[in-house]
Amino acid sequence: MEEAQFNLAVEKMKAGDKEGLKEIYQAYISYIYSIVYQLIQNKENAEDITSEFFLRLWEKAGQYKVGQSGHRGYLATIARNMSIDFLRKNGREQLVEEQEETGNVGGTVEGSISVEQEVIEELSMKEALDKLDVREREIVHLKVMGELTFQEIADILAMPLGTVTWKYRNALEKLRRCGYHE
Repeated sequence: MEEAQFNLAVEKMKAGDKEGLKEIYQAYISYIYSIVYQLIQNKENAEDITSEFFLRLWEKAGQYKVGQSGHRGYLATIARNMSIDFLRKNGREQLVEEQEETGNVGGTVEGSISVEQEVIEELSMKEALDKLDVREREIVHLKVMGELTFQEIADILAMPLGTVTWKYRNALEKLRRCGYHE
């Protein structure tokens, strides 16, 4: 969603038109969920916080200054702060996500191989990301998934720009040693 489209959607929200919220929701549900999940590391809680995010966005629409640039950073900051508030409220417990049972009902052998490969790749990526410290993981996530600039990330995390770029390069080097490339 372009800046002008986002601003128009916010104006609709300010006027009480839920269509504006729907447009933002459709454009950013995956983006917001990925930011929240990165910090929370629990599917159910991430889904709850993501839902709450859009309710809060609706309630706070009047506070957004249309025309301000960097709406993706604005959204990321809200999502990140809500996640941190959740962690503080819940004593920073690391909740373990229950594994869902999956069956290959009506599937083919070929289908189960691709699912198996996907699970292996996902576990390998998780192991690689676990080698990063929390801040490095967050920076990589905001850069890759959030498609934010280093300056936007620095602003969101309240860190110097040089520190953000250094941590990002350091994280990429760790990931390369695990077999992942840019």
